[in-house]
Amino acid sequence: MKLPIVRSIPAASIPRPAALRASFALAAMLGVSLGLAAADSFVSLFDGKTTAGWTPVAGKPDNWKVQDGLLVTQGEGGGWLSTNGEYADFIVKLEYRTKPGGNSGVFIRSPRSGDPAYTGMEIQLLDDDDAQYKNLKPFQYTGSIYGVVAAKRGHTKKPGEWNAIAIEAKGPKIKVTLNGTVIVDADLTEHADAAAQHPGIKRDRGFIGLQSHSDVVEFRNIEIKDLSK
Repeated sequence: MKLPIVRSIPAASIPRPAALRASFALAAMLGVSLGLAAADSFVSLFDGKTTAGWTPVAGKPDNWKVQDGLLVTQGEGGGWLSTNGEYADFIVKLEYRTKPGGNSGVFIRSPRSGDPAYTGMEIQLLDDDDAQYKNLKPFQYTGSIYGVVAAKRGHTKKPGEWNAIAIEAKGPKIKVTLNGTVIVDADLTEHADAAAQHPGIKRDRGFIGLQSHSDVVEFRNIEIKDLSK
């Protein structure tokens, strides 16, 4: 009777507890790393070619055009350009460029009815140093929550240069960062007295929009991170 042949298994090929633990730890680290990468990602709101994803509200529909990869308002006919989707908590960031005396704004948590600077909130965009604006109130300059919270001044770039702005809305907290400097860090619950004229500060969600005021203003690299998910 032949005995069964027993093949030896090299010791190095046998999984060891320590090696298994290291493998599991590495997998966990990779999983966390990938998860953080997904959580930190922004979604583009402008494809650089069309106004897909946006809807004109009031004003002249042809006031908004895409030119040389930029989203441009002609500054004629008023109105604003609204995202198709509504957002509650988010970070929206973009770059904008004005001409001398330029005036625009970013609307947040706005409905599509009424004046979004009041029914929602407007983050002002302005050529702050133009002479025509020297007598404005503090809460009317760039980065301010218009009519509610004044921004720190002195961080805008000259007309014709690109400014980078990021707006974070999380519950009643609104933070505005302009060209790398935080110029507004506000808690809207501390400004309840402004709600009579600006009821939009009580809203917890709405559309994001770009204002067509009275001047040509260009936008690019418009992205959003939804913090509600």
